[in-house]
Amino acid sequence: MSLDFLVTSLIVVASPGTGVLYTLAAGLSRGSRASVVAAFGCTLGILPHMIAAIVGLAAVLYTSAIAFETIKYLGVAYLIYMGWRTLKDKDVFDLAAPSRERSALRLIVSAVAVNVLNPKLSLFFFAFLPQFVDAAAPDRLERVLLLSAIFMLMTFVVFVGYGFFAAAVRRRVIERPRVITWLRRCFAAAFALLGLRLAFAER
Repeated sequence: MSLDFLVTSLIVVASPGTGVLYTLAAGLSRGSRASVVAAFGCTLGILPHMIAAIVGLAAVLYTSAIAFETIKYLGVAYLIYMGWRTLKDKDVFDLAAPSRERSALRLIVSAVAVNVLNPKLSLFFFAFLPQFVDAAAPDRLERVLLLSAIFMLMTFVVFVGYGFFAAAVRRRVIERPRVITWLRRCFAAAFALLGLRLAFAER
């Protein structure tokens, strides 16, 4: 394992994206426990992309415009739906609202969907990991699995950090009604913008 791999992975993981946004929203709206669950779900959402890259399915996404576009627009639709739901749900950041906590399973399912419906992750694994694995090495599969596991662990730790930060400022932020309104609008707009960015993504 090289320092280049760790640094590049950290930059990719820490860069704001759909998973970070989802974990921040979970931390702000439901606290630190929910943010850990969301981070875990986002990390699980990496598994299908890792498996796809290992078995070569990522190559299909790379060469097949139909496969890539199908997954891409499913992801776009889901992000826009999440933006719309955040905008319309006025209780999402309201501590005084009746408790409607989503189960851990529902949080995980939503978090997994956020990452699964992003074809760029498969292409990332397809293009990124091979640079750090010697194709002639007899243990190349083991090395790919090890690097993937490190990437997933790094994702979980960084996302939990984001979530804990959001949970720490939760009460100060959402006790102010005007801030609550702008938070909902900002998160809704962020989900929509990430959906638009994905819509214009090229293979």
